[in-house]
Amino acid sequence: MTDITLTQAQTVVAAALAKAEEAGTLMNIAVVDAGGNLKAFARMDGAWLGSIDIAQKKARTARFFNMESGAIGELSQPGGSLFNIEVSNGGLITFPGGIPLEVGGEIIGAIGVSGDTVENDRAVALAGTEAL
Repeated sequence: MTDITLTQAQTVVAAALAKAEEAGTLMNIAVVDAGGNLKAFARMDGAWLGSIDIAQKKARTARFFNMESGAIGELSQPGGSLFNIEVSNGGLITFPGGIPLEVGGEIIGAIGVSGDTVENDRAVALAGTEAL
């Protein structure tokens, strides 16, 4: 399994930070490696403290299931095939803002962003993925 390098993780964080600044939002940005371990993190000045944990859990959720955290949320609604999955794995986040990171078709980690609306969180996370 290929793992994200520190340089790659920092590049992802830098691109996400630039997008957050452009959007005028204050974000927490987490990048995890292929094993779901924190590799790089940034908390913008004034970003919500509660979003530190959420950003990391969004990234882990995306990596653990190799899909966007928002897609897990769609499957975990009452009556859905993954209902209550968010209570597994020490707690997951099942709304948008977590996205797997791929290089050459292989998932090498994930990014999680929290601090604003889920639409803005996802947009900032997407900017990070595009930096790879």
